[in-house]
Amino acid sequence: MFRDGLSVQIGLKFDSNIGCSKNRELRNFRDFCGKFWKKNKSFQKMLKILKKSKNRLFTLESYIVDNMKLEMAQLQQNAVQNHTATMLEIGTSLLSQTAEQTRKLTDVETQVLNQTSRLEIQLLENSLSTYKLEKQLVQQTHEIIKIQEKNSLLETKMIEMEERHKGELDVLKIEKETLQGLVTRQTYIIHELEKQLSRATTNNSILQKQQLELMETVHNLIKLCSKEGVQFKNVKREEEKPFRDCADLYHAGFNKSGVYTIYINNVSEPKKVYCNMETAGGGWTAIQHREDGNVDFQRGWKDYKLGFGSPSGEFWLGNEFIFAITSQRQYSLRIELTDWEGNHAYSQYDRFHIGNEKQNFRLYLKSHSGTAGKQSSLILHGADFSTKDADNDNCMCKCALMLTGGWWFDACGPSNLNGIFYNAGQNHGKLNGIKWHYFKGPSYSLRSTTMMIRPTDF
Repeated sequence: MFRDGLSVQIGLKFDSNIGCSKNRELRNFRDFCGKFWKKNKSFQKMLKILKKSKNRLFTLESYIVDNMKLEMAQLQQNAVQNHTATMLEIGTSLLSQTAEQTRKLTDVETQVLNQTSRLEIQLLENSLSTYKLEKQLVQQTHEIIKIQEKNSLLETKMIEMEERHKGELDVLKIEKETLQGLVTRQTYIIHELEKQLSRATTNNSILQKQQLELMETVHNLIKLCSKEGVQFKNVKREEEKPFRDCADLYHAGFNKSGVYTIYINNVSEPKKVYCNMETAGGGWTAIQHREDGNVDFQRGWKDYKLGFGSPSGEFWLGNEFIFAITSQRQYSLRIELTDWEGNHAYSQYDRFHIGNEKQNFRLYLKSHSGTAGKQSSLILHGADFSTKDADNDNCMCKCALMLTGGWWFDACGPSNLNGIFYNAGQNHGKLNGIKWHYFKGPSYSLRSTTMMIRPTDF
């Protein structure tokens, strides 16, 4: 619309310029006609005609100017009307958009009010719930305080009872240890009395046998005297056979368990050994025995080589003598085990021998059987003997120092019958005790053990 008004103004200015130009031409033309009139009167008529034409032109010009003004006014009015219509359309559009936005804002406001109402209701409900919970919490707190007071009283009473019971348990423990000591001492005394009784019985049997032999000899002498007269002859006793082991003694008629003297090949001096003539057919030569802890088994290489202890009690025969005996012929090994509950078990090996000292008295075994576990607690594939001063095991640690005693440890292994002797009640959880893993586990210390050998062709 603005552009239309500007066009009208430019048109009016252009028309006024045209009118000014025409006035100048008329004046020039009039001057020319005057001059021409003076020269030629025939042109006067033409001048009149020209004047009339001039008047007509002025009239036409006025008419054109008036018409132009009217048209410009109409054009301006039309432009204003068009501009107004456009503005009305824009206003209408803006009003429509404003109404739409107002409607949307009203909807949003309604939704917000609804949500606010719901939130206020929820907040009120939560406030009520919180109040109830706080009330319950206060009640529970009071109850907890009461319970704590009761617990304090109970704890005080419990502490008093524990102290009283502890004192009673200490007294009972002392009495128990005293009784255990008495029982152990009495058990040892009974065991010693049984051994003495067994020896006395053996001696009595020997005396009876000697008495019968003496009576038979006297009877034979009487017969000889009655038949041939009294003749004194020197009768020599039959020389004793050189028994190599308890099996030879058993075959010679010595069927009572006890201490005997044997003559081992390649050993200059005779050796006293304990012979078991009753277990599994008899004829067993004992090479180790534990029963009461009276002998110290925490010894060095030399002691285990030559042996220590007494064959009638606890002892180790000596690796040098075990090697010499097992070099005479093929032997089997039997190990008798007894726990502190009175249970007995054994492990037996069909082949047994050890190497010499240069071979570190290496152990060789074959074919395990028995009741002391389905698996062997001794290393079957060969293990060197180790002591606290001769570490020949297959472990970075020193098994003889850690587990004590001298033994075929390999990598410490599942057995050690030369460990520390522990009395009843103290024998559990002892890795350095007298152990046989597949009988009582790795930390149970046994009550007694016996290792004994016998020829395989017995």
